[in-house]
Amino acid sequence: MPIRLHLWLLSALLLVSGFAVCLANEDPPLAKRIQDNSFFVEEAYNQETGVVQHILAVPLSFKSGQNEVSPNFTQEWPVFSQLHQFSYTIPCTFQQSGEWENGFGDIRLNYRLQALMEGERIPAFAPRFTLVTPFGGEKFGNGVLGYETNLPFSKIIADRWTVHFNAGGSLYPDVHGHDLTNYNLGASAIYAVSANLNLMLETVANWDESVGNRNRVDRTATALVSPGARYAFNLPNDAQLVVGTAVPVGVTSDSPDWGLFFYLSFEHPFTRTFDRHSGQAQRSPE
Repeated sequence: MPIRLHLWLLSALLLVSGFAVCLANEDPPLAKRIQDNSFFVEEAYNQETGVVQHILAVPLSFKSGQNEVSPNFTQEWPVFSQLHQFSYTIPCTFQQSGEWENGFGDIRLNYRLQALMEGERIPAFAPRFTLVTPFGGEKFGNGVLGYETNLPFSKIIADRWTVHFNAGGSLYPDVHGHDLTNYNLGASAIYAVSANLNLMLETVANWDESVGNRNRVDRTATALVSPGARYAFNLPNDAQLVVGTAVPVGVTSDSPDWGLFFYLSFEHPFTRTFDRHSGQAQRSPE
């Protein structure tokens, strides 16, 4: 075999080997660096094994004569593994309709199943079931035990792009003799400007029922379009702090005219079952 052919074959073999090594060592896409910090649209990624997340969200909404500030605190815990997740949400409401009123809302107890892990062609899917406790009474809730479900899907579609989709509903039985049903839809697109900075565009719609005057069922349809941004600070000991803000805008007559949204999340391991930066990490590299 001529020497030139030997050299060509050797060069081709080295090129293919080098390409294979590059693929094997390829970093995760930028879109994967901040995955589980959405504002209005629920993402479909359960907490990884050994990692707890604390979330403080503060939405403000403004409408002529009806302003509201609704801070809420959420904790998300994996249950033995990423397959199961338990979380709870404690809301507080400050409303202005004439004079300011305030109080705690209905506490939510949430269970999520990581039914599908994200793959090359498969989206992540994590259906949620929630018990809505009547903690807020009839002033800041419906005064009865409620049931809520949501079906969130998430998919990285390019190195810098992630999309999310939600569909769900809730039932509040026997509210002054009526069974109230609510429905929700949501979708979002997230663009990773860098590993730690994301731009977000979220849109959500809700169809809600409530008991009004003369024991009649009132129905409202609200929809928001919310541009926003979030930034992650990666801290020692595999901890991460994420801050974010958004400006939601109402697009229906029942919606607030506009609002502000502030977000703060802190994630940290409570066990040492993984190394975030190792090749065998269960947690996505940050």
